[in-house]
Amino acid sequence: MKKGIHPESYRFVVFKDMSNGTAFLSKSTAYSKETIAWEDGNEYPVIKLEISNTSHPFYTGKNVLVDTAGRIDKFNRRYGKK
Repeated sequence: MKKGIHPESYRFVVFKDMSNGTAFLSKSTAYSKETIAWEDGNEYPVIKLEISNTSHPFYTGKNVLVDTAGRIDKFNRRYGKK
């Protein structure tokens, strides 16, 4: 690895999945103004995620229902024969 190009200021940060409420503690250089009380009683910055491994369909094995009928109708209206 090259010296001097990697950040030195790693700190503990809580990543919270907003879709299902799960959270995990990890080290990161990401900045956040918000904090959250963690299980150990300390306050940590919180980074809000839209999706994580606990809610992603690939990891959970659950398929997400996609509105394909609406997409097909929209396509036909836009590009269909007139």
